[in-house]
Amino acid sequence: MSRLLPLVIDNGTGYTKMGFAGNSEPSFVFPTVIATKDSTSTSGSGTGRRPAPPVAAKPGHLASKRGIEDLDFFIGDEAVANSKTYSLHYPIQHGTINNWDQMERYWEQSIFKYLRAEPEDHYVLLTEPPLNPPENRENTAEIMFESFNVAGLYIAVQAVLALAASWSSSKVTERTLTGVVIDSGDGVTHTIPVAEGYVIGSSIKHVPIAGSDITKFVQQLLRDRGESAQIPPEDQFRVAEKIKEDYTYVCQDIVKEFRKYDADPYKYFSRYSGEHSVTGRKYDVDVGYERFLAPEIFFNPEIYSSDFLTPLPEVVDTVIQTSPIDVRRGLYKNIVLSGGSTMYKDFGRRLQKDLKTIVDSRISLSEDRSGNLMRSSGVEVNVISHKRQRYAVWYGGSLMASLPEFYNVSHSRADYEEYGPSLVRRFSVFGSAT
Repeated sequence: MSRLLPLVIDNGTGYTKMGFAGNSEPSFVFPTVIATKDSTSTSGSGTGRRPAPPVAAKPGHLASKRGIEDLDFFIGDEAVANSKTYSLHYPIQHGTINNWDQMERYWEQSIFKYLRAEPEDHYVLLTEPPLNPPENRENTAEIMFESFNVAGLYIAVQAVLALAASWSSSKVTERTLTGVVIDSGDGVTHTIPVAEGYVIGSSIKHVPIAGSDITKFVQQLLRDRGESAQIPPEDQFRVAEKIKEDYTYVCQDIVKEFRKYDADPYKYFSRYSGEHSVTGRKYDVDVGYERFLAPEIFFNPEIYSSDFLTPLPEVVDTVIQTSPIDVRRGLYKNIVLSGGSTMYKDFGRRLQKDLKTIVDSRISLSEDRSGNLMRSSGVEVNVISHKRQRYAVWYGGSLMASLPEFYNVSHSRADYEEYGPSLVRRFSVFGSAT
């Protein structure tokens, strides 16, 4: 029997990527937001600021609540467009689903309205963050099988998919599922070590700096320079986001960069031209130090906040040093970037340079302490950027779901009917299981 292509859905904190297995890019990318008529929930203000997370609701079943009010909602860009008359909700916070009822309705429109697929005819690959609680996996399986009656389900760890996606890079000499994944999206940055397809959970580190923080920092810098006075209040978050995406880059030395800008501002400053979203009035904004200072918070976080002070290269080094000693060389050799917040120009080059400095200084110190009796051959540090980086997790899922083995490691509807939701607690990587 010929099967229809599996659906690949990557639900992130900021954006959802979805499409069919075997494609090189997702068919749809839109915000992970839902707009409902529920008057009791906190509404988004239209400025891009998120409301406080709602109280988690238990998963429900669509068949039992087909009332008109239940169908009166929008998702993605349509939800944002209707934010003046509907309440905005963000069902995923920091990578984890915290409102199952809203998430179920979000999946409903995702599958039926966008992908235009009958879920009972397809296997579905969903992604999950590292250290996702088993209860969340069970809730996901319950909704997918009970509400949508999918043919089969596989829940993949995002980091493993990102490693698979990096195989498209020319810098990769061997296809391996051992490496460190730096996955930075809108809400959170994870640094995840993976050995032979299995996440080393005890060494994972979370960095509370991601895309939305960089956007807020751009806003703050524009305000400090007096540029925000030119921008209408309701457009300030959107303009900061646009400047972040179109003008910023990672410098290799922040002091030298400041000197360059001060010596010849006309050469390095840029100009952003915008239009008021309501009145259509045009305005211009000078874009200066924000260009290199915005993503610099990954490498010098103290310039943004005193809450978190560890630079990303140090976090990566700690993650590898706390991993089992026999996989450390493999981890240093295969550091993979994933997610939109790693797309800054020269991000990988700066990370590799700073990390190499940390590693070399430790080796040098060790040699000095041994009286130069022990000479090291050095450690290869390799940070991999590639053209699929922005949607690396989705692309890795597309690759995996297009392989014949995918059906062997997935949980079928018959499996679910026999074992129930607990079957997804078993995690499989191409035929092996724990």
